[in-house]
Amino acid sequence: PSAASVRMGVADMEGVGPETANKIFDPLGFSNASPETLAWYRAAELKHSRVAMTAVTGWAWVSSGGPLFPGYLSASEGVTFESLGRDGYAAWDAVPEAGKLQIIGTIGILELLQEGSTKPHYMVGGIPGKVPLLWDPLGYTARLSPETLATKRVSELKNGRLAMIGVMSLVSAHFVPGSVPLLP
Repeated sequence: PSAASVRMGVADMEGVGPETANKIFDPLGFSNASPETLAWYRAAELKHSRVAMTAVTGWAWVSSGGPLFPGYLSASEGVTFESLGRDGYAAWDAVPEAGKLQIIGTIGILELLQEGSTKPHYMVGGIPGKVPLLWDPLGYTARLSPETLATKRVSELKNGRLAMIGVMSLVSAHFVPGSVPLLP
């Protein structure tokens, strides 16, 4: 199936594959939840996956010496993008408090807009992870066959799972030098 519906159980959800011998891997028993809760779990998994994929990309860009934004992050406090440094974790600590509040506020507004605009909502039969405000503004997926779209959704899910592990590896490498092979 190309989408997890609230009427489906965990066995019908995309994401089971050869990595788990085509069986459901659920050692903590999350799959015993109600269908509505499963849809919420999947939507949260996709949301966190997308954030993690963006975080890994940004962390790799900054730590590998990619160009940074010119100018000030906060002109009033004299903080430039370059002054944040190249350590992704330490950069967050260097962001002024007002900047952190703006980031968290923007995330909150986007969350409220997304939750209110999804029709039907993913907990009552909609597609978990579909974000109408940001979902395919160029119409790319409209040109895909249902089979291709289903394959891409599974790829997004699996790449996102790997990215979540990657972010935790980057954070670990920050606190425990040498804990992640190939990272300085």
